[in-house]
Amino acid sequence: MTDKIALEEHFITETLAPYAAGNQPTQDAAAFAVLRRRLADFGEGRLAAMDAAGIGYAVLSATVPGVQAEPDAAKAVALAQRANDELAEEVRKQPARYGGFAALPLQDPAAAGAELERAMRELGFHGAMINGHTHGQYLDEERLRPFWERADALAAPIYLHPCDPVGTPAMFAGRPELNGSVWAWTVEAATHALRLVLGGTLMRHPRVKIILGHMGETLPYVMARLDSRTRHSGREFAVEELPSAILRRQFWITTTGVCDPASLATAIANLGEDRVMFSVDYPYENGVEAAAFLASAPIPEAVRAKIGRGNAAGVLGLSYWKETGFTKKRSIKHPQQMLHQA
Repeated sequence: MTDKIALEEHFITETLAPYAAGNQPTQDAAAFAVLRRRLADFGEGRLAAMDAAGIGYAVLSATVPGVQAEPDAAKAVALAQRANDELAEEVRKQPARYGGFAALPLQDPAAAGAELERAMRELGFHGAMINGHTHGQYLDEERLRPFWERADALAAPIYLHPCDPVGTPAMFAGRPELNGSVWAWTVEAATHALRLVLGGTLMRHPRVKIILGHMGETLPYVMARLDSRTRHSGREFAVEELPSAILRRQFWITTTGVCDPASLATAIANLGEDRVMFSVDYPYENGVEAAAFLASAPIPEAVRAKIGRGNAAGVLGLSYWKETGFTKKRSIKHPQQMLHQA
């Protein structure tokens, strides 16, 4: 039964391929060649992988670093528009199976906001995937306010994906094995998210929905510590609320790459059963393994259904998915019908 929704499922096009060349997740050239083929496939191979994992609907996003790697702002704007149009064309071919997260040219914050609105209102996308910082610029910086104002007006889901840190921090010096997805990406993504929490960005834009992959990039497991230290550090913060309150209100997480029952249990306990969503991280992770993990997790069936599809349906505005999954016939003519209603 294809009854699940997945939200961190990546693709690449010829337009984006040159930017991804420096972000190989494996040193094995043959293995990476297979990944590249899967990233570029919007047809039988991807659909077969979804079916094998019981995934009825996948939200596709450009693989890291996406358009954010382009140093020229004007080129980045044009690149984002083209990449989003290319994805929209693929979604139109399979509107019952695919949705999209937009690529955004954050090199130009106002243009990024305009492209987010175009992607959601005209192309029918569900929000955006942001691949970490943009040339060292983080999302809580003042220059990003025009983008956040547009995102807040749209009540946009924003999936914050990891990327490489700027340079190589001293704590990683001499230990290259700590780089990339082994550890550096987790530190980078969690810190980026906390900048949005503690810097007041999300307090000013309460309708924005932040999604973190990889079971929340460790944040669900340190919420008590964050609350304790913000209360007792003696420092001033831009927000009066405890970090845990903001995390529980404006954050959702996905299970990508963390098939561990203990981690899932803690995430549910600390964030709530309405804040955890299934995903795979295709093609970098195995969908069958991810599905088997969710199927066997020691949680009530009602919670399993929420994680598998219900929570994502709510975040994305897919009301017909919330109860029935992929088990009843639905009339879908165009991806704009799936637009999250702001």
